[in-house]
Amino acid sequence: MEYIELTCHTTSGVHTSELLMDALGDVGFDSFTENEDGTLSAFIQSFLFTHELETRLKSSDFSAFLASFEVKKIADQNWNAIWESQYEPVLIDGICMVRAPFHEKVAGVEFDIVIMPKMSFGTAHHETTKQMIQYTLGLQLKGKSLLDMGSGTAVLAILASMKGAGPVSAIDNDEWAYNNALENVQSNNFPEIEVMLGDSALLKGKKYDVVFANINRNILLNDIPAYSQSLNEGGKLFVSGFYSEDLPIIEAKANEVGLTIMSNRVENNWVAACFTL
Repeated sequence: MEYIELTCHTTSGVHTSELLMDALGDVGFDSFTENEDGTLSAFIQSFLFTHELETRLKSSDFSAFLASFEVKKIADQNWNAIWESQYEPVLIDGICMVRAPFHEKVAGVEFDIVIMPKMSFGTAHHETTKQMIQYTLGLQLKGKSLLDMGSGTAVLAILASMKGAGPVSAIDNDEWAYNNALENVQSNNFPEIEVMLGDSALLKGKKYDVVFANINRNILLNDIPAYSQSLNEGGKLFVSGFYSEDLPIIEAKANEVGLTIMSNRVENNWVAACFTL
């Protein structure tokens, strides 16, 4: 699978890179790297990078964040080589390690998760994934049905399964993430995790005790009603992928469908929040 790398020169302003990533994520870009020279690299599957999309990137839709950009096609194997050379294991709260197969296992770590670092989001390096993992570590999940929505690598589904959750489902609308999740649930010895390719339309008629949704603000605002309908009474929804200033609008949407905020955490302006039905 070939990808396009977009090297972005951002406009000046507070949180410009973060706002640009959010906007690019909404049109199909699924991975980002902030470079030492101040540029932002954004990656999208080559078949999604149409002439219409390139024209839109030059329009007023993006002019507030994007000053200019260069386009380069990269091969799948080159991407993976870059990831492997730069990827470092992540230790969270001293008890959960997310590492690649080429890293040595660390003795004494209670939850050891092996994730093949490809193009899927969810390697625990980003603040949102880290915060969702921290939430998961504090939950009593034994026997709880759980959904990992926008699952990426399925790291949250795998950790939940390690903590005794079940049945567990993982859903992502990106085919690459779906295939990576299938690989990761097998390599972590949780083949019973149900991995699905699709979006919130798959939730019709399904019920869970816990729903994780680490996606972005716009998708959350659109899909929170579907998540609420998929929760059992007293169930919990954990969301992340948005900024501190977005929390009020996220909370307002949740309140509309009967959800009440229980807690939230913030790191580098990224937020994770817990709601209950």
